[in-house]
Parts: sequence; structure tokens; C-alpha cells
Amino acid sequence: MQNKIQELRKSRKVTQNELAEAVNVTRQTIISLESGKYKASLILAHKIAQYFNMSIEEIFIFNEEEENL
Repeated sequence: MQNKIQELRKSRKVTQNELAEAVNVTRQTIISLESGKYKASLILAHKIAQYFNMSIEEIFIFNEEEENL
């Protein structure tokens, strides 16, 4: 699942560590999310969306074809 976390974080001058602390995960989790190696749980996706004051759908791009593999 693709996402816009890195793009949003950089445009708002937020470090990976700052975002991680704000949503109560490790910096490594943010790195993995940004690189697409990890899919956020619904709870984490919600926390990230709240942090950026956006909807989950605006941040996370759901690709139905990828999910059916």
C-alpha cells in the first residue's frame, strides 16, 4: 500500500522521529511505512491522519490489485 507520509512529513518539516513520537511508534516503523515495507494498522493510520489533520484516504493509497495478490 502506497502512502504520502514522507511527502507530508517533509513539506511540514517534521522529522521521522517527531512523527514517530507523536503517534507512539518507533522511528523504524515510520521508515518502514515510508518505504512501503510495512502496512499501517487501522489504528496507526488513524493516528497519522489525525496528526496531519487529513483523512486516511488522503494519506494512504489503496490499490485493490496489490491486495489481491
